[in-house]
Amino acid sequence: MTSLIHPNSSISKSVKLGKNVKIGPYCNLDGNITIGDNTELKSHISISGNTTIGKNNTFYPFSNIGCDPQDLKFSGEDSFLEIGNSNIFRENVTISKGTKDGGMLTCIKDNNLFMTGVHIAHDCKINNNNIFVNQVTLGGHVNILDNVVVGGLSAVIQFVTIGSYSMIGGMSGIDKNVLPFSLAIGNRAKLRGLNLVGIRRNNFNKDEIKKINSIHESFINNKINLSTNDKVETIFHEYKSILNEKLGHIQK
Repeated sequence: MTSLIHPNSSISKSVKLGKNVKIGPYCNLDGNITIGDNTELKSHISISGNTTIGKNNTFYPFSNIGCDPQDLKFSGEDSFLEIGNSNIFRENVTISKGTKDGGMLTCIKDNNLFMTGVHIAHDCKINNNNIFVNQVTLGGHVNILDNVVVGGLSAVIQFVTIGSYSMIGGMSGIDKNVLPFSLAIGNRAKLRGLNLVGIRRNNFNKDEIKKINSIHESFINNKINLSTNDKVETIFHEYKSILNEKLGHIQK
């Protein structure tokens, strides 16, 4: 099936569309843009720059995708945004492309939900199956691993990594790396225990939960410093065997 483009939308000649792409009214696509099959742009959406979008994504009105970074060091370099498959971008989501200090790339993988007003800054790396509730802000160079929930009105500062299966409570300020399986709440956020809701929701068994809890308590009791200066791969090493079974690859 050919793509459907509303006559009130503006599509530059450099845009490449897959099969059955639907573009509603008052959208503006201008740049080296590729959009995969079965992706839908509802209306009033701007996509720009070097932006690659996969299949089965949905964009709601007033989203700004591939925009210039809000970084005073940005000087117009030809950077990139890559988006995978089956993501949902609700109203007023903004996603910036990369910068030369962050590898020139902002990358979002698959099956993520970005609720109203979420901002993803330059050079962020977002893995799979994450939920960002209304008005979440990620500063530049933030890494979100898999199956993370970030509560509404929360902010994550630059260069922070949030581990898989963690949950960030609403209205939290995150200025340190967050361990996998953790529940972090507050301004500034502190670890409050395991993210039991998320762990059970993802079908971990009792023995796995006990092992996670034991590792987690060892970090807390030993007062491991989770500042952004620590090497995240070292902090997360104890979790790798559990994460490998669930995710099929090593988490760093």
